[in-house]
Amino acid sequence: MHDLLEHIGGVPVLMCPADGEKLRRDRDAVDLIGEAGALGAAWVAVPADRLHPDFYRLRTGVAGEILQKFVQYSCGLAVVGDVSRHTAASSALRDLVRECNRDRHVWFVTDHAELADRLRGSAA
Repeated sequence: MHDLLEHIGGVPVLMCPADGEKLRRDRDAVDLIGEAGALGAAWVAVPADRLHPDFYRLRTGVAGEILQKFVQYSCGLAVVGDVSRHTAASSALRDLVRECNRDRHVWFVTDHAELADRLRGSAA
């Protein structure tokens, strides 16, 4: 499957499929941001399982590198799926998820419907 551009609540979103390479490096984020920009997407939606396990271990720095690129390039990132097993194992990750969800650049959402609700709310 390939990444697809979808308009959700008037917001163009690059939707990444569940299969494919795991995002592990800041270069992976830059590649996605470039693809999103070329297609005119303001957001990238990545399934939670597409993030390398190191992303969820904050001490590796992977999450920081990836999230920083999305913020730096003013491209929204939505991590779509259940991350509860990761947040249950790490209070620091749980805090990061909570802080991200208060912001407007990075969100952790459980499913496509929650993403659509948040995007519609941010466009209003």
